[in-house]
Amino acid sequence: MKPSKWAQGALGIAVAIVTLWSLGPFLWQVITSLKPPAEVVSVPPTYWPSSPTIDSYFKIFENRPFATYILNSFLVALGTTVLCTAIGTLAAYAFARLSLPGGKWAVRTILFIALFPPTILVVPLYKLIKFFGLLNNPLGLVLPYTALNLPFTIWVLMTFFKQIPRDIEEAAAVDGLSRWGTLIKIIAPLSAPAIATTGILIFIFSWNEFLLALTFMSRDAARTVPVGIALLSGVTVYEVPWDQISAAVVLTTIPVVLMVLAFQRRIIEGLTAGAVKG
Repeated sequence: MKPSKWAQGALGIAVAIVTLWSLGPFLWQVITSLKPPAEVVSVPPTYWPSSPTIDSYFKIFENRPFATYILNSFLVALGTTVLCTAIGTLAAYAFARLSLPGGKWAVRTILFIALFPPTILVVPLYKLIKFFGLLNNPLGLVLPYTALNLPFTIWVLMTFFKQIPRDIEEAAAVDGLSRWGTLIKIIAPLSAPAIATTGILIFIFSWNEFLLALTFMSRDAARTVPVGIALLSGVTVYEVPWDQISAAVVLTTIPVVLMVLAFQRRIIEGLTAGAVKG
């Protein structure tokens, strides 16, 4: 039964309201970044800048090495994503298809470890990173981020691999493909939506992570974007440059938004995979 025009109109209005509600904080950051410093703290607040300016976008690069922060975040997030998806794909396929001794208990242990909040792991991780001489080194973040994201990656991909019919792998084995060949040439392409979805989520987590980056990267040239934004300061210690902070938030959100839009179809396929049987 086709919905009436009134129902379609009501649905469109509801979607628009939810969209504006979700975009509200980001839109406010955009508006704040375009305000002069005096107008940012004016009372009553203005909901649109009287004299829009983009000076705050230039100031964040003049006052701090913000380009370095962005580069560091990109390298850390990309390295974590590549390493985590590569290891996670192999581990998930092994748990899903191979009869490993104690495999079920290993999966349960991985999920149990994932329940620990990163906060309680800061001190032992700091000692390990310091012992291996990786403080103020991108690897000092890539390796912990990979370890923290592996349980999620393994669980998601393992669930997806179990939904792929075994007949496909048996047919590949008859054709002479090895287990490695089957994984690389058949299973991985079929699982591309799930791999892309988990990879993007890992990239976003690594891009936004703050606690470990603040703890392990004490040198200014090694800091990432979230720490760089938190340490933005004004002319005096009592001044908070909200216009520059908003500009930095907008500037560092754009790459993530563009990446999500570029892989939008893959993300939807990965999230809806297995929802319909048949």
